[in-house]
Amino acid sequence: MRKVEVVPHNPDWRSQFMAESQTIATALGSNVITIHHIGSTAIPGIYAKPIIDLLVEVESITQMDQQVAVMQALGYEAMGEYGIPGRRYFRKHNAEGDRTHHAHAFQTGSPEIKRHLIFRDYLIAHPADAQAYSELKQQLAKQHPHDIEAYMDGKDGLIQAIAQRAAQFEEFCKIPTGEV
Repeated sequence: MRKVEVVPHNPDWRSQFMAESQTIATALGSNVITIHHIGSTAIPGIYAKPIIDLLVEVESITQMDQQVAVMQALGYEAMGEYGIPGRRYFRKHNAEGDRTHHAHAFQTGSPEIKRHLIFRDYLIAHPADAQAYSELKQQLAKQHPHDIEAYMDGKDGLIQAIAQRAAQFEEFCKIPTGEV
């Protein structure tokens, strides 16, 4: 059973992301469009589970399916879609068995890419919402230290509310294009 642990923001998470993204990009080669740092470790100043989330945007999800062994050679466990259609999800553990990384691969153009990035960017731009999210995660980790499902379920309502505000924020920030 995995312990639910959230810790204060660690400035080293950014460099850990950079190192791992470089390793993945090199291993997957030309199929990689870009790799984004997502999840709570990408949001400065908030508590997070100490697991680096990488969103791997690929040219071809079919080619990604053929590169599972490449990810396994990097120490990742392949989990398939794992509840999100079109995603290829991988998780990695250190020598002690602690989870260290999640890699979420999506084909370029997937609406899931935009959804994850808007959520991250909204929280970075709105520190009060980020702190509310951080405080809820701390509370839930204390209430459910050995029940990841209860922890995740407890975050769902706030995540949905933030996602709605993030979508509105994204719409508000769009600059019209075209002839004037």
